[in-house]
Amino acid sequence: MSKAFYQDFKLGILGGGQLGRMLIRPAMDFNVGISILDADPEAPSKNYASHFVEGSITDADTVYEFGKSCDMLTIEIENVNTEALERLHLEGKKVYPQPSVISIIQDKRRQKTFYQERGIPTADFILVEEKQEVLARKDFLPAVNKLGKAGYDGRGVQVLREEADLDKAFDAPGIVEKLVDFEHEISVIVARSTRGEIKTFPTVELVFHPEHNLVEYLIAPTGLAENILKTAEEIAKKVITELDMVGLLAVEMFVTKEGEVLVNEVAPRPHNSGHQTIEANVTSQYEQHLRAILGLPLGDTALTAHTAMVNLLGAEGHQGLAQYEGLEEVLAQRGIHVHLYGKKVTKPYRKMGHVTIIASDKTTLTEKVHFVKKHLKVIA
Repeated sequence: MSKAFYQDFKLGILGGGQLGRMLIRPAMDFNVGISILDADPEAPSKNYASHFVEGSITDADTVYEFGKSCDMLTIEIENVNTEALERLHLEGKKVYPQPSVISIIQDKRRQKTFYQERGIPTADFILVEEKQEVLARKDFLPAVNKLGKAGYDGRGVQVLREEADLDKAFDAPGIVEKLVDFEHEISVIVARSTRGEIKTFPTVELVFHPEHNLVEYLIAPTGLAENILKTAEEIAKKVITELDMVGLLAVEMFVTKEGEVLVNEVAPRPHNSGHQTIEANVTSQYEQHLRAILGLPLGDTALTAHTAMVNLLGAEGHQGLAQYEGLEEVLAQRGIHVHLYGKKVTKPYRKMGHVTIIASDKTTLTEKVHFVKKHLKVIA
């Protein structure tokens, strides 16, 4: 991969959102040019990429033509055209993660079946084709109904606690999954290189918004028992190994009240639960992803401090040109790093940025998390 260290090496990224934008900085350190394909002419990555192409990442012809112009392809979102990627792969183009892996993860039905077949612990589930099949399984309540495809950031998910909730079920192919009585929600980010080297980042604990199923903030280290952390890391390694995947994989898991660790969902790319690694770990998730797909030695993933990441979401009741209320107050605090995503328009609960917090102890960390949540707002 020595060519990767010359300016003529072009890495193509399908998707130009905030994840693609944050991949660009470490790519610059390796002299890797970034070419972005995105349908949004004002995508967050546009002004920072070496080359930007406006076009649909789900259109086969557009993806294929874009891919031919790049030395290697990767993704920053799963909703991409895998048929075009498979064609490019068969023609010798390096595509990471591999199209076959993306196809499995795009469909929650295939994803859950994969866990079941490979002995990866996950909640009990049944496959359904339509709403009528959900209605017929009252015995499976309380449960979660998930669309097989197209759901993300809390969309495509309905919690069905009792019979009265069944009317909220989706009338489309999906899964009905037993509602897990969990104590903690955690995430482990794991990388696997083209050389087969595997490394995990320290486990983080996720705190979700009670209504919108979005991560409000996360903390690391978690304070969970060592045996649980070890189990979570081993499960993450097993998932990426069984997938035979090259790249970065975020594995979101539940820890039950009995101490069992169950895989919820995975994402084959840099992930919201790894933003804090830019400031808090020796190697960031973005650099690690590049190291993995370029065939370089994986970096040290150790934490350097207590850390939290607060998602900066559009305020409820505000839609329009974004303004950042309380930014100066937050930036005046020690150990607080603000990352804005370059999105001009805000709307309720849209991801507009994130804030990483670094502290020497958990008490100080918690205080700063609440300070950021109280003072920094995205309004219109």
